[in-house]
Amino acid sequence: MRFQKLAFLLNVLIVIFAVTGTILMLFFRDGDQLLQSSGIANLKYFTVLSNEFCGIIAVYSLICRLRGKPQPMFAKLLAAAAVGLTFLTIAAFLGPMYGMLKMYHNANLFFHLLLPLTAMDEFVMSDFSDRDDGKTDPSENAIPFRWTFYTMIPVLLYGAGYLGNILINGTGVWPDTNDFYGFVNWGLPVGLLIFAFLLAATWGIACALRALHRQIRKEVK
Repeated sequence: MRFQKLAFLLNVLIVIFAVTGTILMLFFRDGDQLLQSSGIANLKYFTVLSNEFCGIIAVYSLICRLRGKPQPMFAKLLAAAAVGLTFLTIAAFLGPMYGMLKMYHNANLFFHLLLPLTAMDEFVMSDFSDRDDGKTDPSENAIPFRWTFYTMIPVLLYGAGYLGNILINGTGVWPDTNDFYGFVNWGLPVGLLIFAFLLAATWGIACALRALHRQIRKEVK
């Protein structure tokens, strides 16, 4: 019950962060805002796509909790791994490149930091049979290992579209560049290596989330 209440609160926070970040992104963009475009053009960013997807899953999770139904754990893992990759990419790559303060300014504070950390915390608190009727079966809480590989599919699809657009239309010139993340600044081979690393990082994040989830489930048995 303790974890159910905490997970519910974290889902509420995810929705609040997603809505707040979206509003700031659409209506309060300043001239020095990096990695942000105007209006629906922001949907070209994996950061935005992953955060919006996570917000949608959080809303569905809240509905499931209110109706006493099991949580959508597969979708939760996909969402948590995706925003986890966003958090890691900003903290380890784009932050040092463009400046950490700029990466956590305005809407980016929610999409790059607050929502990803909250979503990963919420995932490890949730389980398949997280309901209020006392009929929790610990054997139902195991996250299949194969699911960790599926988390790479969204990144693979996004990477194929990102690099494919560059190959077809060229890199372009800032601020209208197709390489808005700067992954091919050092050439296409390096860009391919970066995306291969991002795939591996996504899988690693998913494995870590699964391990933490298993550990917490053991502690509450």
